[in-house]
Amino acid sequence: MSTGLIAVFIIIIVIVGAIVTRRCTEFLFLGSILGALVLYGKDMPMEYVGILESVVGNEDNVWLWLVCGLFGSLIALLQASRGTFGFQRIMEKLCRTERRTMLASFILGILIFVDDYLNVLTVGVCMKGLYDKKKIPRESLAFILDSTGAPVCVLLPFSTWAVFYANLFYNEELVNMQFSSGMSAYVHAIPYCFYPFIALFIVFLFCMNWFPKLGSMKAAYQRVAETGMVYSEASKKYNMSEPKYTGDGSVWDFLIPILLLVAVGIASGEILLGVLVAIVACVVMYVPRKLLSMEEFLNLMISGFGSMLSIFFMLVGAFSLANVSSGLGLTEYLISLVKPFLSAGAFPALSFLLLSVLAFVTGSNWGMSAVVIPILIPMCAALNGNVVLTMAAIISGGAFGSHACFYTDATVLSSNSAGIDNMEHALTQWPYVFISAALSTVLFLVTGFAMA
Repeated sequence: MSTGLIAVFIIIIVIVGAIVTRRCTEFLFLGSILGALVLYGKDMPMEYVGILESVVGNEDNVWLWLVCGLFGSLIALLQASRGTFGFQRIMEKLCRTERRTMLASFILGILIFVDDYLNVLTVGVCMKGLYDKKKIPRESLAFILDSTGAPVCVLLPFSTWAVFYANLFYNEELVNMQFSSGMSAYVHAIPYCFYPFIALFIVFLFCMNWFPKLGSMKAAYQRVAETGMVYSEASKKYNMSEPKYTGDGSVWDFLIPILLLVAVGIASGEILLGVLVAIVACVVMYVPRKLLSMEEFLNLMISGFGSMLSIFFMLVGAFSLANVSSGLGLTEYLISLVKPFLSAGAFPALSFLLLSVLAFVTGSNWGMSAVVIPILIPMCAALNGNVVLTMAAIISGGAFGSHACFYTDATVLSSNSAGIDNMEHALTQWPYVFISAALSTVLFLVTGFAMA
């Protein structure tokens, strides 16, 4: 049995186990340990320690740990200042109905387009209290956050996603020959990025109450109707430290740090800098006015940072699993499965499906894109296929992976920002996500054969 097939079986164990038990982190680590046993045998213990060290110490991952942790600190400070209450009090006048509240989340998600992390974390802290007040399930907030994260970012040529993919595409000879720049190639591909367009359309219909509540999402709405609980018993632990709404608090104690966060994040292209500036603004605004003492401020910084530790452990497990799966040859195995079905017309749909599966099972949408683009673009050239459609399929597959995988960073941050259990978020949004993916596959097949 090939190690690639073994990797597939391990991924299946992780996914099924996490769904059945609702224990995501434990199965991610179990999967990575099983994979390391197959890969390293008797040397597994030392090799696995090395994997954990490389994951935790990776420069990109350290950046992610700091962003998540410091954002947790910022949220704790905003709540303690009661600035979130001031924002909620004003938004209540604008969002008088469930539909308006969800549409406000949708619009904010589109406006904060530069980066999916910035989108998810900012909109979540802005809207969570309002959802509770209007008795709207937190699961719907998480779904809207996730659906306006990557799907919005990939459709705009001035986002971090656009810069990432444009650079990767322009390294390929076929793209380099046809377009003046990587960004030009990316812009040509945007109209054919079917998955993000469909995902956004479905979430808009959902916000307007024009799309049916399906599966676990329907159950979440029933729970609210019967018990008044906007989140389940399993999600209580994520909301223990939230202050009870009192109606007081200045909206400026919330808006100024958040606006600085967004403005600095967009202007500098560095979210971490934006978070740090927002925290400094909190010091300047809260301590001299005695909203918080310096001791309280520092304690909230630490406790808020610590509240993000569950995300840290889940992502370490996810990145470790991705590392081991790569070593087992998962990517090469899945590519070998689709090779017999290659044709110019079917190639865009197969590219979308391949990257969707790889991003979903590894939780690494950008990482898998970097791996498969040097393989798929030359394949497209050999088949005399449509390179614009193929690029759009790759972008769409990455967006699907970010949106659908229950242990990818964006999905984990969406659930945390909404204050619900990660698996509950994944299960409630999957029906909508997979409908979008199925429709996208059909469109890539139709356009692939029409434009071949």
